[in-house]
Amino acid sequence: MKVILKQDVEKLGKTGDVVKVAPGYGRNYLIPRNLAIEATPGNIKVAEMEKISQARRDHREKESATLLARDIVKLTVTIQRKSGEEGSLYGSVTALDIADFLVGHKIDIDKRKIQLEEPIKTLGEYQVPIRLHREVTVPIKVIVEPEPEAAT
Repeated sequence: MKVILKQDVEKLGKTGDVVKVAPGYGRNYLIPRNLAIEATPGNIKVAEMEKISQARRDHREKESATLLARDIVKLTVTIQRKSGEEGSLYGSVTALDIADFLVGHKIDIDKRKIQLEEPIKTLGEYQVPIRLHREVTVPIKVIVEPEPEAAT
């Protein structure tokens, strides 16, 4: 049985691929879970059209991500936090803090695209990758400085 995948299926194929599967697997698993549709001539034509429009959309998104990457590379994120004697922070710097800094510079990025492995907990300079598109990842320089002492 041939089916057209509506979503990526691990070890089977990507969205829009026409794949041959066992009839039971197609009828009892893929089609009921809305992962695939039967590969009729009409459905194949529709899938080809969707694949072309998806390729165009993906190309546009990649171009806009590349333009945004040029702006991000020029920036240096400077964040001030209260710190202890050894340079360890009382709090931490998270992806949300970096995203808020970028919003202040008119760059709106979802915090989930900022690939900070774990929160920054010490003073210093860091390179944090931001994944704007699956093919476009740009590093941003993050400097964590101690907060100035308040004069009493």
